[in-house]
Amino acid sequence: MQIVILAAGRGTRMNDLTDNVPKPMLEIKGKPILAYKLEALPAEIDEVIFVIGYLGNKIQQYFGDLYAGKKISYVVQEQLNGTGGAVLLVKDLMKDDFLVMMGDDLYMREDVEKIMKANLAIVGMEILNSKRFGVIILDENGNLKETVENLSAQGTVLVNTGLYKLNKKFFDYSLVAIGKGEYGLPQTLALVAKDYPVKVEKANYWFPIGNPEDLEKAQEEIDKFI
Repeated sequence: MQIVILAAGRGTRMNDLTDNVPKPMLEIKGKPILAYKLEALPAEIDEVIFVIGYLGNKIQQYFGDLYAGKKISYVVQEQLNGTGGAVLLVKDLMKDDFLVMMGDDLYMREDVEKIMKANLAIVGMEILNSKRFGVIILDENGNLKETVENLSAQGTVLVNTGLYKLNKKFFDYSLVAIGKGEYGLPQTLALVAKDYPVKVEKANYWFPIGNPEDLEKAQEEIDKFI
């Protein structure tokens, strides 16, 4: 199975930490974030497509065309037009079913395995603070209805972790514009969900790395993902 890892952004919230290195190549205990991710992927995933942009050559130099027993290829996102735009770039490389994950978050292997058998799926995690992340809204069957950004909600909500199972049906739909010249993957998947059920799985654990404080905490959290 193929997986697409979105690793094109600069990560401006990392301040000067990303002046000379792309955010997904920042190190945790001496190893890049992306290396941990690839080494934790299930064996059934045999091909990785990186969508690269800012300082993408650093990613290519590190991983080459084979890493951890997996074939590696690269697509350059020259225009940073969102997660939807990034996935559209790999359309012609996809065989059928494939996974998508963010390049700078840490995911559990078992959560990746959960969605591999689904036709279409998104992984959420229940947290108290929703403001940093898109919130997943379920339909009456417990499947994806929509995702909502900047939602102020009290109590526990299910937020989007940025881990997806897609298939080529996704490319039959026009990307949903989300402003500032960007197109959203979760918003487009919600459009697909009007015609096909999109399963919602709950993550056992997920650790997003969005700022220097997260990166510092990741030094302690990383052992959960090895």
